[in-house]
Amino acid sequence: MRQPACLPSHHQLRRQTPLQTLLHHPLRQVNKLTGLQAPLLRRRLICMVYEAMLLFGIVFVSGFIFDVITQSRHALMLRHLRQFWLFLVIGAYFVFCWSRSGQTLAMQTWRIRVTDLDGSRVPVIKAVVRYCLSWVWFLPAMALDYQFGLKEWHMVIVVALGIAGWALTARMDKDGQFLHDRLAKTRLIHVPAETRLTTQA
Repeated sequence: MRQPACLPSHHQLRRQTPLQTLLHHPLRQVNKLTGLQAPLLRRRLICMVYEAMLLFGIVFVSGFIFDVITQSRHALMLRHLRQFWLFLVIGAYFVFCWSRSGQTLAMQTWRIRVTDLDGSRVPVIKAVVRYCLSWVWFLPAMALDYQFGLKEWHMVIVVALGIAGWALTARMDKDGQFLHDRLAKTRLIHVPAETRLTTQA
């Protein structure tokens, strides 16, 4: 199979210095071709919905394992311990995906990647920080729900407004990044379909 022109040949890699080899890494090639362009806000929000659907399966299996280990008979038993367990499991999923390839399954589908500021792979510590900061999407609204005792549709509306408000932080950022990405010193980039195929070849 003919090798894509954007990737160096085997003989070229052998003659390159370590620094040149790093610059020709596939992830670097993707960043160079995309110019670290932020994905459209609409695409990111749709990706979040898809991610939530996938997380349902992870939460279900994790909850079942928790019930088996603790012999819990219903969801209200050991409630806070269960929440902490799910927080760790979900965190492990995101941190592993972000620090390994920069993409979860949903992000691969919608061609979105999280990277370090220079376009390199996200260090584990930054992935952990980003995961913790990502909860700001929901926690302020959930705190208001708890404070005012909101139930049913009122609670859903407040959470939805909180998510919409946080999403608007990308509109106010010069690079189109969410506030939690700015604070975690990471960034989301769009990966064109042809670039993704070249990287995987």
